[in-house]
Amino acid sequence: MTVYFTKDHEWISVEGSTATVGITDYAQAQLGDIVFAEVPPAGTAVEKGKEAAVVESVKAASDVYAPVSGTVTEANGELEGDPALINTSPEREGWFFRLELSDPSELDGLMDADGYKAFVDTL
Repeated sequence: MTVYFTKDHEWISVEGSTATVGITDYAQAQLGDIVFAEVPPAGTAVEKGKEAAVVESVKAASDVYAPVSGTVTEANGELEGDPALINTSPEREGWFFRLELSDPSELDGLMDADGYKAFVDTL
């Protein structure tokens, strides 16, 4: 399993042609207490760099962008009843959706963990 990160603070964990997407710990900390998350249902086609989900906190609403293109295979239904999972476990139980990659080469422009940490250190 390989994990990548975007400059918009999404993470994507890839295993074969399947990927799981969520927001980073840095992103959830900036948002504050998450009160709502809207995730795409299975069957939704998402496009790299385009809005794929929405997260709302007591501070603001934010779009979550698709790190890669693909078709959603599973939405995290736990978030509907417990959106705070995004705060308590953003990079594990607080994932947003899983997808089947349509173009694995889109992973090439994403950061690894060290690159993302260096990026966040500049903010």
